[in-house]
Amino acid sequence: MSIDKTSTATEESSVENTDAAPAAVAAVDPRLLVREQGFAGYLGEFKRKMKAGDLGSIPVVVGLLIIWAIFTSLNSNFLTAGNFSDMSVAMVGTGMIAVGIVFVLLLGEIDLSVGSVSGVAGATFAVLSVTHGMNEILALVLAILTGTAAGAIHGFVFARIGVPAFAVTLAGLLFWQGFMLQILGDNGTINLDSEGVVVKLTSYYFSDVAAAYGLAIVVTAGYFLSAFFDNRRREAVGVPSRPLNEIIVRTVLLAVLAFAVAIVFNQYKGLPLAVVIFLAFLLLTDFVLRRTAYGRKIFALGGSVEASRRASINVELVRISVFAIAGTFAAIGGLFVASKIASANQGAGTGEFLMNVIAAAVIGGTSLFGGRGRTWDALLGVMVIISIQYGLALEGIASPVQYMITGGVLLATVVIDAVTRKTQKTAGRA
Repeated sequence: MSIDKTSTATEESSVENTDAAPAAVAAVDPRLLVREQGFAGYLGEFKRKMKAGDLGSIPVVVGLLIIWAIFTSLNSNFLTAGNFSDMSVAMVGTGMIAVGIVFVLLLGEIDLSVGSVSGVAGATFAVLSVTHGMNEILALVLAILTGTAAGAIHGFVFARIGVPAFAVTLAGLLFWQGFMLQILGDNGTINLDSEGVVVKLTSYYFSDVAAAYGLAIVVTAGYFLSAFFDNRRREAVGVPSRPLNEIIVRTVLLAVLAFAVAIVFNQYKGLPLAVVIFLAFLLLTDFVLRRTAYGRKIFALGGSVEASRRASINVELVRISVFAIAGTFAAIGGLFVASKIASANQGAGTGEFLMNVIAAAVIGGTSLFGGRGRTWDALLGVMVIISIQYGLALEGIASPVQYMITGGVLLATVVIDAVTRKTQKTAGRA
């Protein structure tokens, strides 16, 4: 009789444990509870993230909207179709280089040479194509490879020899600036062919309205399909995923933004080729960082070098490749800068240009401490910087004030980043 009671108690206990199991699983991942609770769940999750310092891109987006509101109130021409289009094209050169800086910052390092490397790329193209009459496509490829080689050299000295990245790239800044002056010669300026490939990078517009609207459709549809099939894969392996209605809401919001931008572009000259190329590179680099093993290795190194070594990651190779990527994007950005002014000159990549590039990556949300950031941060950051520059220029405010305001914005961003990291440590999320 006692055996029967024991077995009955065991059965009741197993039933209770079986009923409790789903609740235990649900409690493990708060995302499941958030999505079951609907809007109230998302609101609660938003508050929790704010308290934990998980701000994401919210401060940058809010700051950008405030900047636009201020300058629009001061000058009604600020957000006109023509000025918006010009700002979009002007941001590409700086934005391209900032994409490479994001890769370096993810390691927790810095590259001070990208400004000079960008100038070398523009000068190399000009000398090869204009002075020596080389085919423009070949000259373009060689100019980009010049940047790749420069970055790889910096990475090698840093990763294999052990010289700090700050010192290596500071030396690179001086060396490549001197090299640029040397190959440009006494004249110091080489004008590019106004109908050539490089100048067309920033001067060509898709005038057909279907181009801008078509790109908006492609971007929106691509996002939806990517999110939808990613969720299908997650569901197949039992990983938490977004419900379909959330994906639809996100897609609708993206569609509104994409078509609004398309309408603005079509009110001026049409869709700029430079913007299309920039978006393509952002999508490619975002895929590399978030969807490939190589991207995960970069984040791992930014989190802990020693842990990465123990995980059998080739730390030296990843470091060298990251600096090579930074050099490549510096060269690409330098060609866009040369395209914008239709020449290669001694002032390319000098002055405040380097600071603007680094500021763009940091202001956009990439951490100076490594391990956190996205290539889309380069887009947000450069939009802030170019908006400030164009807004102040419309008001006729002198360059010194522009530098001070940009420096203030950068300092505020770094302070937010530092405070966020402390808050996340306190909340146990670091």
